[in-house]
Amino acid sequence: MRTIEGEKLAVFTFDGLRRITRAHPETLSRALERLEESGMVVRSPEGYTLAERARGPLPPKAAAAGSKSVSILHTFLPYPASAGKIADALKGRWFDNARWVGMAEVEDGFVMKWVTDDGTALIDAKFSSDQLDIKAKISRDSDLPKAIRAAHQLMGRISRLYNGAKPGNKTALTRLGYIAPTAM
Repeated sequence: MRTIEGEKLAVFTFDGLRRITRAHPETLSRALERLEESGMVVRSPEGYTLAERARGPLPPKAAAAGSKSVSILHTFLPYPASAGKIADALKGRWFDNARWVGMAEVEDGFVMKWVTDDGTALIDAKFSSDQLDIKAKISRDSDLPKAIRAAHQLMGRISRLYNGAKPGNKTALTRLGYIAPTAM
């Protein structure tokens, strides 16, 4: 519950939570079953969600020693960006070394989270109005390259949403116009 509350996850996956907590699958499965039976979490097709009665602050706990947040990328989204369409296209997706964890709505947008396949870096992608801010939580400086790689893979996914589709696929977002550069 501390991990779910600490990451402010509204929807999360079993595998993502397992990688963040580094819990054994059977241990996590039993814990989630107990939380579900007690009405604290609800299982849904997208994963798990916190029940309304479970929302609210938990007693304070010391932060993990050495865990730090690193800003990796801050950019504007291409115009006309639709955060909802981006979320729909990225929700539940794994790519390269990043595994889907979950997402949550925040005051000015939403946050989507992925964890590296070895669980050493948590990637937070915050979408607000027309901007994207990607941060990573890492325990050791040696985990930073994995986090940077995952952030750039995510940015590549978003770019492909705007730049067209492969044959047979449709784009999630389309351009409204194109102005060709003029010869000088």
